[in-house]
Amino acid sequence: MKLVTGNSNPALAKAVSDYLELPLTDCTVRRFNDNEIFVEIHENVRGEDVFILQSTSYPANDNLMELLIIADALHRSSARRITAVVPYFGYARQDRKSASRTPISAKLVANLITTSGINRVITLDLHAAQIQGFFDIPTDNLYGAPVMVRDIQKNYKKGNVMIVSPDVGGVARARATAQRIGADLAIVDKRRPKAGVSEVMNIIGDVSGHDCILIDDIADSGGTLVNAADALLKAGATSVSAYVTHGVLSNGAAERIAGSKLRELVITDSISETDAVKAAKNIRRMTIAPLIGEAIARTASEQSVSSLLD
Repeated sequence: MKLVTGNSNPALAKAVSDYLELPLTDCTVRRFNDNEIFVEIHENVRGEDVFILQSTSYPANDNLMELLIIADALHRSSARRITAVVPYFGYARQDRKSASRTPISAKLVANLITTSGINRVITLDLHAAQIQGFFDIPTDNLYGAPVMVRDIQKNYKKGNVMIVSPDVGGVARARATAQRIGADLAIVDKRRPKAGVSEVMNIIGDVSGHDCILIDDIADSGGTLVNAADALLKAGATSVSAYVTHGVLSNGAAERIAGSKLRELVITDSISETDAVKAAKNIRRMTIAPLIGEAIARTASEQSVSSLLD
């Protein structure tokens, strides 16, 4: 078994490597003067089961091309099986036609990955579950909920916690977390007047006197979480925190969170940490390295991965 990584998330790759007690494969991923990507594998991978750990987060196009070119290099080097481990799958929010004459970019990216020589995909908390069907190769979609639940149980009193979905579309995800910890569920009904701007309308459920925890898969602008926190506190919540799998946090989002009424925002390390995230005192990161590492180990030994979802 070999573990290869690009430049998208070196810290997570090192953590997974340590968990597996498997050194990262010696691999050069560099740019030419015109920013073309060049990859060279410095170890023999012939007949090996190879895992490429690479999130397609910002810069999404560069990281995606690194993944594809690494896969091509491994394929041409006679690797027996190539598995793409993509903790954060970029373009996942473009999973359907949002209007006339618009693309379904998530399907296009799935096609690119499939035709690059990759044999299997492991990812985490896809924005839309149906994206698994975009791939014509085996795809395992891991859930961050078990990691979140353990952290919530460690840091919050069970009897006073209420799980909150920040929008109607995330109810199933929030309900699954609420059931795991035996908490009640509330929903924030919001309307989004235009892309990147969210407006909270009303709260479904009685949140007064509760420590509310918002559950979501992606935090990008941070506006949804900030507005939801304001609405929940106005409705009588004692405190508001948020647990999000993928902390995209673009365009000043970290500063927006830092200046908000959120007690804390807890994100995983599926995306590399920025300086702005490090500087925000109310943003905390928890690692998914054991989850990713265990999924890799079980895939390599042909064991069930589905039990990791329990």
